[in-house]
Amino acid sequence: MNTICIMCPMGCPLTVEKSDGKIVVTGNTCKRGEKYGADEFEHPRRAITTLVKMNGGGVASVKTSDAVPKERIFDVVNFIGKLVADDGVVIGDVIAENVLGLGVNVIVTGRK
Repeated sequence: MNTICIMCPMGCPLTVEKSDGKIVVTGNTCKRGEKYGADEFEHPRRAITTLVKMNGGGVASVKTSDAVPKERIFDVVNFIGKLVADDGVVIGDVIAENVLGLGVNVIVTGRK
């Protein structure tokens, strides 16, 4: 598998293969790239950022507190899409905890 590391601005081109039961990452210039490549190969995860409607109109921007398994992204987005934030929310407020049992929270990052 070929991918680009996103752990820093260098964007190292990675090659990730499984050899003799071990994951081998090449092309990285640091340990973070090696970990990213192995994680991406075994079980890719993504953070989610989106918008949530607010009671009185407007929207709050939100993000997940951690990355979720790639195969659950649409489940989490659908869950978040049903949320309505209180008008009094501020940046840093948690508006949903342990989403779908994945151990991630939905956190307010801004409002309009």
